Amino acid sequence: MKHRLQKRGGAALLALALCLSLVIPAWAAEPSADLSTEAQTAVTYAAQYGAADSIQYALWQDGAVTLTGHAGAYSRTENRALTDDDLYGIGSVSKMYTTAAVMRLAEQGKLSLDAPVTRYLPKFTMADERYKQITVRMLLNHSSGLMGTSSSDAFLFDDPDQSATEDLLTRLSTQRLKADPGAYSVYCNDGFTLAELVVEAVSGKDFMDYVRANLLTPAGLDNTYAPQDSFDTARLAKTYADTTDTRALPQDTIGIVGTGGLYATASDMAAFGGALTGTGLLAARSTSAMAGPEYDKGLWPDGSLGAVSYGLGWDSVESYPFSQSNIQVLVKGGDTLRYHAAMMVVPAYHMAVAVLSSGGVSTYNEMAAARILIAALAAKGVTVDESVPAFPDAAPAAMPSDLPAASGYYGSSVQQMKLAVAADGTMTIHSLTYPQAPEQTFTYCSDGSFRDASGAALLKLVQETNGQTYLYEQAYTPIPGLGVLPTADYAAVKLPDNQPDAQAQAAWDAAAVMDFVPMNERYSSQVYLALSQAQTSSQTSETVPGYISADRIISATQALYTPQIPGLYGRDGSDLTLTEKNGVMWLQTDSDLYMASSGLIDLFTGGGWSYTTVQTDGYARWYKTGAAAGQTMTVQLPADAGFWVYDADGKLTASSVLWGDTKAVLPAGGLVVFAGDAGARFHLRFTA
Repeated sequence: MKHRLQKRGGAALLALALCLSLVIPAWAAEPSADLSTEAQTAVTYAAQYGAADSIQYALWQDGAVTLTGHAGAYSRTENRALTDDDLYGIGSVSKMYTTAAVMRLAEQGKLSLDAPVTRYLPKFTMADERYKQITVRMLLNHSSGLMGTSSSDAFLFDDPDQSATEDLLTRLSTQRLKADPGAYSVYCNDGFTLAELVVEAVSGKDFMDYVRANLLTPAGLDNTYAPQDSFDTARLAKTYADTTDTRALPQDTIGIVGTGGLYATASDMAAFGGALTGTGLLAARSTSAMAGPEYDKGLWPDGSLGAVSYGLGWDSVESYPFSQSNIQVLVKGGDTLRYHAAMMVVPAYHMAVAVLSSGGVSTYNEMAAARILIAALAAKGVTVDESVPAFPDAAPAAMPSDLPAASGYYGSSVQQMKLAVAADGTMTIHSLTYPQAPEQTFTYCSDGSFRDASGAALLKLVQETNGQTYLYEQAYTPIPGLGVLPTADYAAVKLPDNQPDAQAQAAWDAAAVMDFVPMNERYSSQVYLALSQAQTSSQTSETVPGYISADRIISATQALYTPQIPGLYGRDGSDLTLTEKNGVMWLQTDSDLYMASSGLIDLFTGGGWSYTTVQTDGYARWYKTGAAAGQTMTVQLPADAGFWVYDADGKLTASSVLWGDTKAVLPAGGLVVFAGDAGARFHLRFTA
């Protein structure tokens, strides 16, 4: 349940068989050619693969929603039918509403995409002078150079607090950039939260007031909301902590609305996508600019396109398989920790489709959306070439003598690996992040690539214009019933040799095996639930000498994020700082603060009565259950506060936030955390 340094960073898809593992149902079959049947079949596959509780879809064509549907259950316990009017969190699809708002302001002559952000946000500063070069365009095409996501207090339960947005400028003021502005596009949430602030500063209105007046109302969208809006929250499809718990979680509330916080029906979201095909909501020059290949302005792999090819807001503006038939399809996916979304738009044919799910995976939702579009285009007599691109013909060949020099440690924000290129033309990859995974061997071929024995993956070592060496991966993974998932990315970059002094290396080696607990998360934060769901391993990850994860060790107290990778594998980095307070180790990332669990004290029972108070620093109060284990703790909660209890294995056993608990039997070897505003006092009673 606790934070480990080497586990920092999200999960991602790798084609290297370190890669995607799927449980394909035995009943997988080719869907029917009928549009409605194809749509229902596709979303059923997406829900099956992603273990979604419910899924909803809508197709918009030529000005109207022409097809809707759903599958699954609204709730695991309530006798209530799932409907097309139910709401879902749309996650990062919210970025398209922010992008459209920025474009609308540009049309009104109130801002310029290529003006520096500081023109509109004069209080925006960073501990890196390059921030002055960041333009509004760079926020929308992910090339700002910002670290990625400083999401403290962003993901909450039933709490419309917006401090994650309101405090962004303060958090950024102490950060540096990880790359020159404009150098390359790599997915960046903070850029869109900045764009939300730009919309407010330029328009003089609250973000949602501007969006509603200039986008939602003109487009006739009355089923799109933010957490701060007044609406029937019972319409939100229920979400759950895991696949077995029948207790529905509280409302999923995201405090960075313009980045990922909106709710909508699939019909409303599809209609919004349709409004971006030339209905007059935005000028043609704006929608055309949004659909341009912004990714290609900076460092990017040559050749085939993978899952991302950024436009302004869009994840992809050149999407397989449609691009093979010269059909432009624009794609935006979105994920919160509870909901998953996909929106795909075909400007030339005035089509848009939305697929939303509670639980699930946005990648599968996108593939289901693609199947719906393929069927809808077929109904218009338009055929999409779904053939799988073949790798170039190549046979094992003699390898250039300089390639073994590319051996070494490679890293990304997802994982680190050791790569060995031998003179006999073989390349072996060993994952350090997942050392239990088997080593993989690839053979050098006549086209300069390395191939595995199955021929399913193609790798290359590429020295880029910036002088760095990248591991390029390309693969086409079949997903029965949904199509083929393309991969064509820089998966990792060679990490420069780093030899810190012995004291510095020892300090970070010690920190790497420590357990840390979060100290500055709001009481309603979803982080407290995520802690209990963190994957644990009996085998500790290996580390790159001189690094902690992908951060280069500078001293005994500082490590700096290193990888510069376009696309997805270089996202969400952060610098790390270690400090010692009263003999206890503390870890500071760019926006989060953790304390080593070794510094926790036992919960004081006071002979049956006790209390704990959140101090003026606002940090959460963590305790070990100690001698109180086995007793029942009854908590008198102050306003705007909550508590969470974990057992010795890190499993969450009680929560005032999730389940309204006011008492809990304290587990042996467990932990308790109390969080709230500074000064919040929790009165505790203990009984046998």
